[in-house]
Amino acid sequence: MKRRNFIKKSTLAAGTIPFATNSISSMNDSMNESATFKLKYAPHLGMFKNLAGEDPIAQLNFMADEGFNAFEDNEMKGRDIALQSNMAKTMEKRGIEMGVFVAHKIYWKEPNLASGDEAMRKEFLSDIKSSVEVAKRVNAKWMTVVPGHVDLRQNMAYQTANVVESLKQASAILEPHNLTMVLEPLNFRNHPGLFLTESPQAYQICKAVDSPSCKILFDIYHQQIQEGNLIPNIEKCWDEIAYFQIGDNPGRNEPTTGEINYKNIFKSIHSKGFDGILGMEHGNSIKGKDGDRRVIDAYKEVDSF
Repeated sequence: MKRRNFIKKSTLAAGTIPFATNSISSMNDSMNESATFKLKYAPHLGMFKNLAGEDPIAQLNFMADEGFNAFEDNEMKGRDIALQSNMAKTMEKRGIEMGVFVAHKIYWKEPNLASGDEAMRKEFLSDIKSSVEVAKRVNAKWMTVVPGHVDLRQNMAYQTANVVESLKQASAILEPHNLTMVLEPLNFRNHPGLFLTESPQAYQICKAVDSPSCKILFDIYHQQIQEGNLIPNIEKCWDEIAYFQIGDNPGRNEPTTGEINYKNIFKSIHSKGFDGILGMEHGNSIKGKDGDRRVIDAYKEVDSF
C-alpha cells in the first residue's frame, strides 16, 4: 500500500464531518472488555469507522473506550482549525496523547532538501514554523519529516550536508517550543528514489544535527522491507529514536497478518522503558466491523508479552 494512498483512504472527508461530543461506545456490538495496553499504540481516523461511525470525535471516544491512550493523524495540519481544536479537547478529556502529524510538503518525485536549493529550504522552514502552531493547538510533541527525493546530480555526501543544514535550521525553530521533528526512513519498494531510507543513515544525520528537536521515527514496516534485522537496528539507534510506527509485512496491515514477530519487538521496546507512542500506520486486513474488531484483538495478542 503506497503511503499517499494509505493516508488518503484513511482520512477521506474527516475534516468536514459534523462534531459529536458524546462517546458512542453503545454502538460497539462486541461484549469484549476494554484492553489495558503496556505500550501507547496510536490508531488513526478511519481505522474503527465501521464500529464507531464516520465522525472524528466519535472515533476518538471509541478509541478511548477500547483502551487506546494515544492517537496519530498524518493529515491533522490540513484539517479545519475548529476540528483541530475540538479533537484536542476530546483527547485531553479522554486521556489520549497526540502523536505525529506530517509537518511539511513531501517531495516524492523531485529533490528538495537534498538539493540545497535555497527556495526549497525556505519553503520547508516556513512549513515547520506553521506546524508549531498546529502542534500547540492539538498538544502534539512530534511531527513527521521526510527529506524528499535524492538529487541524482550530486554526490550523496553533498546531499547529506544539505539535508543536515536544513534540519539544523528547523531544529532552531522547534527547540524553544520543546517540539521534535522525527525523520522517517522509507523503503525502496513503496517509495523508490527517496533520500532517507535506512535507520543507520537517519542515526548519522541526527548525530550531525545534534539537537533534541531532531530524532528518528522508526517505522517497523518500512525497515523490515529495507534492512530487516529489526531488534538489533532498534538497539543501535536507540538513543536517537523518539517514535515508532507499525505495520506488518507483507500487506501493511495489523500485527499477526504477516511475517514480523511483533510480540517480541514490543517486548524488547517495552523492556527498554520506552514511554513514547507507537503509531498504527497500517490498514485493516478484514473489511467491515469484523475487521475493526480484529485490529483491536491483534493488539491485545501482541501486547501480551
